Amino acid sequence: MSNHLKFDIYNLDLTNIQNDSHLRFFLLGMSSRAVILVEDIDCSFKLKNWDLPEDQTQTQGDHSGKVTLSGLLNFVDGFYSCCGEGRIMIFTTNYKERLDPALLRPGRMDMHICLSYCNASVFDQLAFNYLGLHHHHLFDEIKQLIEVIEVTPAELGGS
Repeated sequence: MSNHLKFDIYNLDLTNIQNDSHLRFFLLGMSSRAVILVEDIDCSFKLKNWDLPEDQTQTQGDHSGKVTLSGLLNFVDGFYSCCGEGRIMIFTTNYKERLDPALLRPGRMDMHICLSYCNASVFDQLAFNYLGLHHHHLFDEIKQLIEVIEVTPAELGGS
């Protein structure tokens, strides 16, 4: 995607960001045409403040030296995020339900794409993309196995 658009790509590891100010500094320092990838956002830090009562949320800046939910939300769609020609942010997670609903709302995360396990049609596409094959005598057997076991496209492609 970044090659096609001629955008720079940044892999942002939130565990290496010291606080909200550092996150903002990172955003301002990147190029204006960028793809920002945040992998496993559910594991990066606590996006819900489970220690506070339910009526208190982490909406005010945290001065304890940690990135806060508020800081991340401002990074995604705050004042500083609009600087530049265009930025695409990609977040990955294995547990969408662990993310705060404020992070998932439209305008922050406009597209939610589930990359699930393979089925027969995904297998057909992978076989064509990787091997240039439309048919093979083992395809029917493989497709029957795919219906029984859960295998990801990455696992299948690496086999």
